[in-house]
Amino acid sequence: MGQLGRRRTRAPHRVLALAVGAAMALSGCAAGVAEPDDPLAGLLEPDEGAGTASASPRPTAPDDPAPLAPTGDTTAVATGLTTPWSIVPLPTGSTLLSERDTGRVLELTPEGALRSVGTVAGVTPFGEGGLLGLAARDVGTPYLYVFHTAAQDNRIVRYELTGAPGSYGLGASEVLITGIPKARNHNGGRLAFGPDGMLYASTGDAQQVNLAQDRGSLAGKILRMTPEGDVPADNPFPGSYVYSLGHRNPQGIVFDREGRLWASELGQNTWDELNRIEAGANYGWPVVEGIGGRPGFVDPVQQWPTSEASPSGLGIVGDTLFMVALRGQRLWAIDVDAPGTSTAYFVRELGRLRDAVAAPDGGLSLITTNTDVNGRPGPDDDRLLAVPLAPRG
Repeated sequence: MGQLGRRRTRAPHRVLALAVGAAMALSGCAAGVAEPDDPLAGLLEPDEGAGTASASPRPTAPDDPAPLAPTGDTTAVATGLTTPWSIVPLPTGSTLLSERDTGRVLELTPEGALRSVGTVAGVTPFGEGGLLGLAARDVGTPYLYVFHTAAQDNRIVRYELTGAPGSYGLGASEVLITGIPKARNHNGGRLAFGPDGMLYASTGDAQQVNLAQDRGSLAGKILRMTPEGDVPADNPFPGSYVYSLGHRNPQGIVFDREGRLWASELGQNTWDELNRIEAGANYGWPVVEGIGGRPGFVDPVQQWPTSEASPSGLGIVGDTLFMVALRGQRLWAIDVDAPGTSTAYFVRELGRLRDAVAAPDGGLSLITTNTDVNGRPGPDDDRLLAVPLAPRG
């Protein structure tokens, strides 16, 4: 199903009564600060395997633009998670997490307790598919937006977010977009609100490489929509959700303080990519992998051998991008003013890493993904980790 595959429905939620451990993160508008009356205020994958390689808005950035780097030891703030995928820190002090294979949304409360917010209805785990990206925003009603794999497709759904810190729940649901092609691998799945108030979503090519160049397909794209799931009038292709095309499997998107959109992308056998996303631009897949210099295609600002990266989540603190690696099992730090260079940290120390977001204390939050089929879990995996940051010397 392509551009016409959108369907909107409302249904009551189902909440788990069983308390479980995990954390959930809030992707709000980069420019958005909760108003006083806001209920949230005050408050194939060879590229990931061991074999052949194949934004969200954030807390206010530090004023110091100096490049940042991890310093000191990481701290495990939650353990025993099952294939966690997305982190959303809420302004209330809670953190939300998605678990890909269980379909659960979890809350780490301000007091450090782990509990279930609820289970997303209709999640169908399938290879790299399942409950993927999260984003949260108040648009008159507090909503949690989810990207998930269903029986026939990938889709974007929003839930009313009920309750308060320590008692959040999933209210009524509304399906915003259906018909995003699914596959065992290459589902994309990241969500982020931009400073323009629009919701952005990354989608993979669903192992049908030609779909990435097909503007009539929602696969292999970065999509842009209103918070209600409509096509914005100023999208680059009239009547289409497509914001950019030619992507293989982008799993990280984030906006910097200048409002620029960045995306991390898993390549096939040679190069993984960091891209600066422009409206209507074509990033080349499957014609080009990595820097190709081909007319009509936009080259990545940096590329890595697939053995060193296979990137997933992409976060930003101040003017430093932090990109996590699956197969490469490391954290890359990248200065937005010099995006052609990077520095690796925690190489082979933490295992596979799935997401990175700015923490309210000015540090970084990471989640591991060692409990999936390609990982080797330790006794406490998977974990939500707190990483202190300091200016890079």
